[in-house]
Amino acid sequence: MNFNKAEFTASYGLFSQIPPSDRPEFAFSGHSNVGKSSLINKLLNRKGLARVSATPGKTSTINFFSVDSIYFADLPGYGYAKVSKSENKRWAELIEGYLHDDRELALVFQLIDFRHKPTEDDVMMINFLIDSEIPFIVVLTKADKLRKREREARLQAFRTEIPCFDDITVIEFSAETGEGADEIRSVITDISEGED
Repeated sequence: MNFNKAEFTASYGLFSQIPPSDRPEFAFSGHSNVGKSSLINKLLNRKGLARVSATPGKTSTINFFSVDSIYFADLPGYGYAKVSKSENKRWAELIEGYLHDDRELALVFQLIDFRHKPTEDDVMMINFLIDSEIPFIVVLTKADKLRKREREARLQAFRTEIPCFDDITVIEFSAETGEGADEIRSVITDISEGED
């Protein structure tokens, strides 16, 4: 798998616009400003392929990136309060439509900010993935912002805050230091090459 062979393909604001799936897709889901675009850029060794913004709620479309023989799907960040009800509804329909469609969805990377307790939306999303039997991995972002002891305390707390936490594969990640990037790349490579 050549992660340097990547390019932006298309953005879709409505589920009805998304063409049928023709290759394995890896989706990136999470709260607004949790670091989805930064993670994608890090995995692909590119600075600005996925647009990073300091403003939450900036990604309001599903953005597809062609990476070698697979797609990355950058889902809109959820849970941003300053968005109208109709816009929130469109996002929900877009995300749910995408996740429930008959696609070649290989894996969802569910991003959670390592520093904080998961939001209600995070927990709802994890329950949705479990109930829908969609394979997923939790990526704890912004790992570089925590000291070792703080990390241990958060991991302990996640056991009670995140449903089925002990049964979920969890990767600690930092876009700053690159921690966890190789681990995520090998998960993607193994799955896309048909290894379990």
